[in-house]
Amino acid sequence: MRVVLAGGGTAGHIEPALALADALRRLDPGIGITCVGTERGLETRLIPPRGYDLELVPAVPLPRAMTPRLLTVPGRLAGAVNAVAAILDRVSADVLVGFGGYVATPAYLAAKRRGLPIVVHEANPRPGLANRLGARLTEHVFTGFPDAALAGSAYIGTPLRREIVTLDRLSMGDKARSWFGLENDRPTLLVFGGSQGARSINEAALAAAPALRAAGVQVLHVIGPKNTVEHEPPPGDPQYVLLPYVDRMDLAYAAADLALCRGGALTCAELTAVGLPAAYVPLPHGNGEQRVNSERIAAGGGGLMVDDSNLSPDWIIQNVLPILRDPERVAVMSEAAAKLGRKDADVMLARKVLEIAR
Repeated sequence: MRVVLAGGGTAGHIEPALALADALRRLDPGIGITCVGTERGLETRLIPPRGYDLELVPAVPLPRAMTPRLLTVPGRLAGAVNAVAAILDRVSADVLVGFGGYVATPAYLAAKRRGLPIVVHEANPRPGLANRLGARLTEHVFTGFPDAALAGSAYIGTPLRREIVTLDRLSMGDKARSWFGLENDRPTLLVFGGSQGARSINEAALAAAPALRAAGVQVLHVIGPKNTVEHEPPPGDPQYVLLPYVDRMDLAYAAADLALCRGGALTCAELTAVGLPAAYVPLPHGNGEQRVNSERIAAGGGGLMVDDSNLSPDWIIQNVLPILRDPERVAVMSEAAAKLGRKDADVMLARKVLEIAR
């Protein structure tokens, strides 16, 4: 069997696709898997190291408003559709699975042209343009959010890496903190802004660092690979560990008692799967899906939510610090977060894909 996966741009599109690929290989070691992406996203950095073939096609961003750029879309889209169709022919694809992003639109159209079964997975509560189109071309639509706005879709959860869904945070806590040079007996805050970081979160956390340290809280702060900070916290105790990027987020989750982060679909899915409570700061742009993700977890008791415009060092001191100093509250929030998570979406979706292809 030959499966083609289309999803690129951000880790939120790519990681679920790779988690599905891993699950497919576990169920059928002889399966052929090809990923389709563009040069614009993270796929060139994330996919090849995981052992999967990556084919690149031209990116075709769809304007969200009536601009002159709209006139250039048909020609560029036709070229991208032809490029994907050629890949489908070359690998003798049996099914196409799309996760959204720039590459998904031409992939859906190419698969429809070739008469291939199409599977759509949408991780967000509010689907993007590509997956709204894909959902019109197939009856096999699955979502990572219980109330996603796609008619006829089935909730299945978001496929996650095995090192995430099999993580036992309690048993791995000491090892994980040692990995990052942290102490084992201090409350630990994990700060990150997704795969690219978030400036507002970085600035607020760094400004709150003296107060956090004075309260005995240590911090693991992932600022993002392209971000810099003007003033790093001076060396001291408790530790404030500042890193540009972490490729072992399972260990970062295990080291932490609470996270301060964005509310992307992948972030929310991973944190609830491992039972890590968080203070969510939804991205202020886009179509508001990060707010919906965060509100659901906050309403379920697994975290807090604050608007990006209201995030400040004082907010962290007044809202995050009291939780970190109350182990019983951390435990209650951890349990609530875990009740909202799904750990089997990778296997469930893999079985659906194999069934549909056959």
